[in-house]
Amino acid sequence: MLLKVNNRLQLKPIGLEDAPLIFQTIDSQRVYLGEWLPFVAFTKTQQDTEEFIRSISVQYQQPSSIVYTILYDDNFAGLIGFKEIDRSNSRAELGYWLSELYQKNGIATTCTKYLCNHAFNLMGMNRIQIKCATQNVKSQQVPVRLNFALEGVERQGERFSNDRFVDLNVYSRLKCDGNL
Repeated sequence: MLLKVNNRLQLKPIGLEDAPLIFQTIDSQRVYLGEWLPFVAFTKTQQDTEEFIRSISVQYQQPSSIVYTILYDDNFAGLIGFKEIDRSNSRAELGYWLSELYQKNGIATTCTKYLCNHAFNLMGMNRIQIKCATQNVKSQQVPVRLNFALEGVERQGERFSNDRFVDLNVYSRLKCDGNL
């Protein structure tokens, strides 16, 4: 089901048909995306992207991940979605990435706001968490703009292919904080 965020933005559940565009974006922007996204180094072929999509699709009965392609004026702009969905405790972690071509348009903030409201109002979630590398200022701007609470730092919480570990700021928003 296509989610209409606004007149220019739509979220489409990820499918195998998206693999070529996703891989092309990753492959053509390896340096840019690879600075803060560890999976870039492991995504060497379109088949790697297809395997990622299949791994999500297998879980669709009670998914622990729900991923959407971000379409901006019907063009692929990036991915956004929930991972580590914990239905027992009504919480999930939200992650996102955008092609360099679509930065600085408010896309990540707008889509995050939309999905958080969707999670609180339609999925029964109570807590949404976002983790960003402590040095990734651009990514941190999204939860800050949306008044997520900075809870602390997860030390060396993410590992990159070169055995570099980065600390992660942990942000959260609760249903009782109100709609965004």
